[in-house]
Amino acid sequence: MSALHKEEQEDWLTVCLKYLLFIFNFLFWMGGAAVLGVGVWTLVEKSDYLSLLASSTFAVSAYILILAGSLVVVTGFLGCCAVIREQRSCLSVYFFSLLVIFLIELVAGVLAYVYYQRLSEELKLHLNQTMTENYAQPGMEAITAAVDRLQEDFKCCGSNNSQDWAHSVYISSNAAEQRLVPDSCCKTITPVCGRRDHPSNIYRVEGGCITKLEQFLADHLLVIGAVGIGVACLQICGMVFTCCLYRRIKTDPY
Repeated sequence: MSALHKEEQEDWLTVCLKYLLFIFNFLFWMGGAAVLGVGVWTLVEKSDYLSLLASSTFAVSAYILILAGSLVVVTGFLGCCAVIREQRSCLSVYFFSLLVIFLIELVAGVLAYVYYQRLSEELKLHLNQTMTENYAQPGMEAITAAVDRLQEDFKCCGSNNSQDWAHSVYISSNAAEQRLVPDSCCKTITPVCGRRDHPSNIYRVEGGCITKLEQFLADHLLVIGAVGIGVACLQICGMVFTCCLYRRIKTDPY
């Protein structure tokens, strides 16, 4: 009888808040999947290029998103339990979990935005030096692979242009076997094709690889920032709904 009486006392506002929180949790899970997916995509899809960057901010932003996305999965289940059981303690834990994830995603979004502002300057200062001094050098296999993939994927040659390779430690050494540019510059890659740097044989892209890599990374940073801040804003709604439901349960005399 007491259970029936409690059900009768539960007003329409509490019911609405419960449904709103359920709907939010569904959107929250979807947002968490998006956050996790973007983080993994950023690190896996073009992870080779991370070795060409002077700072680790780009990778850190992606790792933060992966952490936040993983926490969302756990927090989503906690939210459903909190709504079903209508316990203030569960709602409190759920609220603070949302707050923590909100701050994590906000940090990722801000980092991505700040790094986006200085990306061009960093590439101009460091990419050419990295390519000319470290390519095909002992212990620099990761950078060598990254440069080759960069030139093949984006169909470019050299940091600013193909002439940058004239100052390369590798091209100046006997290991180059009289190459003028690495073979990855060639439109059709064959052994020692880099001995001929005619436009018909190698890529001559306006702005070189810097322009291509900058655009690629900028696009990724915009996605990281948009997803991180977008889902963080969604969580504000969840925290508001949680606070409202908490107050309704708190004032319920039963």
